[in-house]
Amino acid sequence: MVSLETPVCDFGQPAPDFSLPGVDGNTWTRDRCKGPNGLLVMFICNHCPYVQAVRERIVRDARELADLGIGSVAIMSNDPADYPEDSFEHMQQVAAEYGFPFPYLLDESQAVAKAYGAVCTPDFFGYNADLGLQYRGRLDASRKEAAPADMRRDLFLGMKQVAETGQGPAEQIPSVGCSIKWRDEA
Repeated sequence: MVSLETPVCDFGQPAPDFSLPGVDGNTWTRDRCKGPNGLLVMFICNHCPYVQAVRERIVRDARELADLGIGSVAIMSNDPADYPEDSFEHMQQVAAEYGFPFPYLLDESQAVAKAYGAVCTPDFFGYNADLGLQYRGRLDASRKEAAPADMRRDLFLGMKQVAETGQGPAEQIPSVGCSIKWRDEA
């Protein structure tokens, strides 16, 4: 398992559009997921210990961000042929078990992850109301184990600032996680 760190935020980079199937049976687009004050795009999966450690916190933060006008969406781009835990059926189970308050989408072709430049799970992309990138950092200090509950909520606070001002924090700490499991390009 390769652990990777996300690159520095490229402020203002536009959010690529997408149209992907959700575990709820609907097709979701970027604009359908967006809230009036912005959009949080999360690349996650089921099997990654970094994601497993923070699922409850992701749900908590997405719920609280919705109250601030930030829409959220989670996208799974791993190749489930090599990682059966990341299959669409398992995505449905995880979304139901954790009560995901956001669409959980399958990027089967991996084109959306490539368009965003996603590198790991979890990888967070926070956009303002104009869909310009303002946050590309970590959720909090968690790694393969959840950090103490009283740790600084980097993602939430960064996106709260985006909701209120349209601008993300100048200082951001990269997210760390498992590499996206890319298909072999034959």
